Amino acid sequence: MWTFTQDVDEYAEAAEAFLTADPISNTVPLTVLVGMKAGIRVEGAYFGWWRPDGQVRGAVFRTPPHPLGLARMPVEAIPALVEALRDREVPEVVGPVELTDAFTAASGGQVVRVVSERLYALGTLEIPSVPGHGRLATAADLPLLVAWCQAFHQEVELNPGDVVAYVERRLAGREFFVWEDDGAPVSLAALQPPAGGVCRIGPVYTPPSCRRRGYGAAVTAFASRTGVEERCEQVVLFTDLANPTSNSVYQSIGYEPLTDYAHVMYRP
Repeated sequence: MWTFTQDVDEYAEAAEAFLTADPISNTVPLTVLVGMKAGIRVEGAYFGWWRPDGQVRGAVFRTPPHPLGLARMPVEAIPALVEALRDREVPEVVGPVELTDAFTAASGGQVVRVVSERLYALGTLEIPSVPGHGRLATAADLPLLVAWCQAFHQEVELNPGDVVAYVERRLAGREFFVWEDDGAPVSLAALQPPAGGVCRIGPVYTPPSCRRRGYGAAVTAFASRTGVEERCEQVVLFTDLANPTSNSVYQSIGYEPLTDYAHVMYRP
């Protein structure tokens, strides 16, 4: 049986223990939950949990304009989820690939785009030898970070919502890092706050004029080291499987592949 609420505290009471039992696979649901409990509010947000036998065994969330997010759960939870969401608009869904496949099959949605992703966890960090140095971003970096985050979302063709507010919030949380070379910022990486002992890297962006010089690997390694030394027990990240370069780069600095995810967009 699926239960839904717009009350984040009610959702946390029901589902947080379930999510933290697998904090790596549930890095996105947990990060969203941490943010909402910290005071982030999104109009139209809702949350759900699946309790088929008196125990919570599944969870979902939606924070518009972002997709419906699926926690790691048994595939048999999905048909009942689709039925429970019949009266809600679900233009996109993201989660473990076997669950998004089941959601598409049960809903009969017409798929217009699929972004195939892979979740990686940091093993032994390898620091690349790249000119320059990393640093925590500051308020002075705001205009540049806004421009870079807008460019990143345009490249990946995803809706970021209010980019300025997004960057301001993450700057205030000390989540952005930049790599500088010859006195100028050349790449960025962001590190989500810890959730269940896990921090997640993302986004990572290097402007086209600065690519193929190792800056993305360098800033990712710098942010990752900050995470494991100062903020969390484990660092993870997602990659786009259509980009073999980034998958190779992250493996070169110590990230190990775990499992595949998908972001599925449906025809209105």
